[in-house]
Amino acid sequence: MALLSPSKDPEFPLAGEPLGRSMPLEEQEQARRTLWWLSLIVLGLFGILFLRLWYLQLVEGDVLCQRSEHNRIRLQDLPPWRGMIMDRNGEVLVSNRPSFDLVAVLEDVPDFNALAQTLAHLLNQDPQQLLSQLENAQSSGFHQVRLKGDLDWQEMALVETFKAELPGVSIIITPKREYKHSGLACHLLGYLGEISDVQLKSGRFPNHKMGDYIGKRGIELAWEDYLRGQRGFRHIEVDAYGRELGQLNQRLSSPGANLFLTLDLKLQQEAEACLADKTGAIVAVDPQNGKILALASSPGFSQEAFERGLSSEAWQELCSRKDHPLENRALKGQYPPGSTFKIVMAVAGLEEKVITPGTVIYCNGAMPFGNHVFRCWRKGGHGGMNLHSALVHSCDIYFYNVGRRLGIERIAKWSRRFGLGAPTGLKLDKEMPGLVASPAWKLSRFGWAWQEGDTVSVSIGQGYNLATPLQMAQVMAALANGGTIYEPQLVERVESPAGELLFQAKPVVKSHLGADPKNIALVQKGLLGVVNDGTGRGARLPYLQAAGKTGTSQVVGLEKEKAKKKEYQNHAWFVAYAPFEEPRIAMAVLVEHGGGGGAVAAPLAKRLMSAYFPEPQVAKADGAAGSAGQ
Repeated sequence: MALLSPSKDPEFPLAGEPLGRSMPLEEQEQARRTLWWLSLIVLGLFGILFLRLWYLQLVEGDVLCQRSEHNRIRLQDLPPWRGMIMDRNGEVLVSNRPSFDLVAVLEDVPDFNALAQTLAHLLNQDPQQLLSQLENAQSSGFHQVRLKGDLDWQEMALVETFKAELPGVSIIITPKREYKHSGLACHLLGYLGEISDVQLKSGRFPNHKMGDYIGKRGIELAWEDYLRGQRGFRHIEVDAYGRELGQLNQRLSSPGANLFLTLDLKLQQEAEACLADKTGAIVAVDPQNGKILALASSPGFSQEAFERGLSSEAWQELCSRKDHPLENRALKGQYPPGSTFKIVMAVAGLEEKVITPGTVIYCNGAMPFGNHVFRCWRKGGHGGMNLHSALVHSCDIYFYNVGRRLGIERIAKWSRRFGLGAPTGLKLDKEMPGLVASPAWKLSRFGWAWQEGDTVSVSIGQGYNLATPLQMAQVMAALANGGTIYEPQLVERVESPAGELLFQAKPVVKSHLGADPKNIALVQKGLLGVVNDGTGRGARLPYLQAAGKTGTSQVVGLEKEKAKKKEYQNHAWFVAYAPFEEPRIAMAVLVEHGGGGGAVAAPLAKRLMSAYFPEPQVAKADGAAGSAGQ
């Protein structure tokens, strides 16, 4: 048998023979290069991974740790409950109520569009509006956004039922304002609104955040620092979907302080009832200290509409109304004071000694002056008038002549002494100053000189002079108390929730008339005659002695006035104080385009005095008993 020789076939190498010997050298070199590049790539990838881990752990470690913790623990804001607002007798005007609001934490919402569609279906909302809210909040850098406020029970049940399909969404309880008497004293109390970017950046509200509600007007704005309270917080644990798992710790918010106003609720209600179908304002003050008892402006508005949130369309409609319901006419409405200005003229005439109580001026109904005839409101005239009778019957001719004797400079001087032409100092919304006309003012305003005919017009409260109802109430208060001008006040005191006194109002004397008490007494007696025997008889009460003065301020020329259009009719004024011997209330009533002051405004003042000083029931009972005995 022949021995087998080693195989020479390259496809079947002998055992132990290197396989590489079967590959061409070029292929072997290519394999080595490929292996080297693969090793280099793998090494590079591991290097990048190492560098990334190093960066994340050493450079971004603290930040990522905080983010990770934030995904597990959330800081939930607890807004404070605002302080309550009450009248002088403790009757609650404004309190709070809980509101259930739907909010979304943006970083927990994976798909804005899907969430908007789901919520729109559940709550019958516009999906595009919800989507816009989410996107706008994200672009503004907000952490959380309120999607809907004041959920009802059915809406809350739906949200809780489908909570698994609403990642990042929760219901929180926030305090909302509750106005106990809808629309009552709306201009005085004001309303709340969401804080603006401008207010946040102003530095005036360091403890507020975007989305907070603050006072926008009235008491709510002026006393914001006392009313707002201190915010609190909750540390809560959440899952990956932002759903609350439990509470770790909390600091409860502190409610704001409670305000007790000088306002008398019953008198305020009567004042607003008087203006229910009218456009105008009523102001009543205590003449002994300047405390405001009632401040009404009509038409008004609903504060609840602002609390719920006004759409831009509703806001534009409200602002564009011709009757301007947002305007507080009591301190922003500027009107010619009409014959109520004769109070100032009477005091000025006596003080400057251009008249005496016995000075008689004859009124035949007209006073020719230059190429113009100034007329009295009574066509046939009043005959001979002294100061008392001129006030009682509101004779224009008498005061035309007093004005000519005084001259505009002295008229302006005494107008300013009564507080006209400048804000009264009431700490509320921006107050208009009115206008005390003078030659310097006219030259600056119109570029031509003052004429004596201008003085004649100003003498009866027409022409350029303007006053607010609050200023005219202040004029009457100063006359009633003997010549002291007080700064009007609306807040009696402020108390903490525990009852600690934080603020107590004290009378603030701004100035004194500097008039002789005898002259003031003469004018007071004349105004008593106005109510008892003169143009103000519509305000007379059988059981109460009151002093007052009517006023009718002309809006347009006589020819237009005869057209009988509402906007052409005169403004009706009446100012008064009572009781005559010991005044406890002074007031100004204005009805825009109401007509005559005696016919329209005086009866409203009568209603107010009757509400503040009810007819004594004991006296009526005694009278009935006496009749029975006879």
